[in-house]
Amino acid sequence: MYSFIYLASQSPRRQELLKQIGVRFEMLLPDPDEDSESIETPLPQEKARDYVERVTLAKSAVALARWQKSDLPWAPILCADTTVSLPNSPDGEILGKPVDAIDAARILSMLSGKNHEVLTAVAITVSPTQKPILLLQISNVQFAELTPEQIDAYIASGEPFGKAGAYGIQGLGGTFIPSIEGSYSGIMGLPVCETNQLLEIAGLTRV
Repeated sequence: MYSFIYLASQSPRRQELLKQIGVRFEMLLPDPDEDSESIETPLPQEKARDYVERVTLAKSAVALARWQKSDLPWAPILCADTTVSLPNSPDGEILGKPVDAIDAARILSMLSGKNHEVLTAVAITVSPTQKPILLLQISNVQFAELTPEQIDAYIASGEPFGKAGAYGIQGLGGTFIPSIEGSYSGIMGLPVCETNQLLEIAGLTRV
């Protein structure tokens, strides 16, 4: 049994969601020399589901190696990744994080007035000698029709940056979403139902 886990993510939203469900965690953050961006680069013709599962397992492997180089006590390691999928889009399926304002406008214009999927994979490494256990959550999101002025104003807020699909449902981006089918927390970046299942498998005790 464990009283805490390691979270291998810098996402403040994932930290917030773990706190909401009463999970004690310590950060297991990347070393300065780690190239985390290359892990998140989609492979040619890669499907969204394959992508998000591959990236999450890659993050898990890197996080385990990070722990192995430390002198930290063992605890289960939690990793997650989120991507936005717009079937039949010019970019294929995967809409990642915008690289700049022009890219954010392009992504938001593609999402405008359409339904898309948000896929979040979450994995836990229960012991250093076991393969991670992974669960996938998929939500369907309806996006409102946006005017160019609305898109420009949203980009000016700064919220689209660092977020898959160039929006955050927990912030101003939520005003563009009439309905969802699935998991609100999964769209934020950590589906708490699936995460809780993994934590129970790992033997986490709640304080």
